[in-house]
Amino acid sequence: MKKLNSLLLLLCLIQGAFAQRHAHADNLVIISVDGLRWQELFKGAEKDLLLNAKFNSQDSLERIAKYWSDDLIQRRTKLMPFTWHIIAKQGQIYGNRDLDNKVNVKNPYWISYPGRSENLTGYADPKVKSNNHPNNGNKNILEFIDQKKGYKGKVVSFASWDAVGRVINRERNGLLVNIPGENIAAHNLSEGEKLSNEIQHYEPKIWGSGERLDATTYALAKSYMRARHPKVVYLDLADTDEYGHSDQYDFYLDATRNIDAMINSLWSYLQEDPFYKDNTVLMVMPDHGRGVGDQWTSHGASIPHADETWLIAMGPHVKNLGEIKSSGQIYHDQFAKTMVKLLGFDFTSENQIGEIIDSLLK
Repeated sequence: MKKLNSLLLLLCLIQGAFAQRHAHADNLVIISVDGLRWQELFKGAEKDLLLNAKFNSQDSLERIAKYWSDDLIQRRTKLMPFTWHIIAKQGQIYGNRDLDNKVNVKNPYWISYPGRSENLTGYADPKVKSNNHPNNGNKNILEFIDQKKGYKGKVVSFASWDAVGRVINRERNGLLVNIPGENIAAHNLSEGEKLSNEIQHYEPKIWGSGERLDATTYALAKSYMRARHPKVVYLDLADTDEYGHSDQYDFYLDATRNIDAMINSLWSYLQEDPFYKDNTVLMVMPDHGRGVGDQWTSHGASIPHADETWLIAMGPHVKNLGEIKSSGQIYHDQFAKTMVKLLGFDFTSENQIGEIIDSLLK
């Protein structure tokens, strides 16, 4: 009897330890998509913009075939097939304002640096009001997680815009934040890392030396993940915003579909690699919205609706609710604490930060 009781106790301890180990995710992938509107995410291509020669340079028949359908569900699926075939079934998508489900930035500036800062610090700092803001004085979740047991040196970022180095303040915390023009610098580079390093120096500098194409940033990040298995990855993409500012709606749509495909490929990899499989959460968000009508090209405090955004989440410990169709309101200052909670930690800051999004967590 004593042996039986001892065996039962051992089984209970093992079961408890297993449950504790899986009470939260081990890994987190955060993807920032610069200035992608909620309108395209939830409704697909906008007909008036798609047909307007001012905003398009590609063949009209080709772009209509690629992106248009009279049916809204088909139209948004054409633009973002992975999002609507997979994430809508396995994760959560917030921000369809036609259903009164609202996501907004809380900062009053509605531009890139303040938006990214709010996402990563949980604080809409009124002093962070310019894209030229110097190194961010606010503590972010990446450096917070990096100090936790098992995460030191396992938190990395890859960005298409060099200002992300200042947003994260890599000078203060020493985190790996790979920005345009910088190679992956590590011992024993894999062939994928070597090729990714090389490619970025051959791509056209369409928007200047401070930016690079998202495809290159994605290749650098994914090759690094394959070779080194970081536990937290922040991937910052910017093509959508640049094509928006360039008045190129067709290229903006192409960039959106490409990003959806990159997320698809990355998620497939995460499910194949034993290091990431079934223990990695994916979070996708913009830094701000854009205007409507002819103002779709712009954002900022003077552009109505540029504070309207969205949020996507998928993975273990994320409730499987699909597209959120109920009335509700969340803000970007809630993202930081929520993302850290998914890893089992409680993010604290000297600043007043947003609360956890309870509906997102299992």
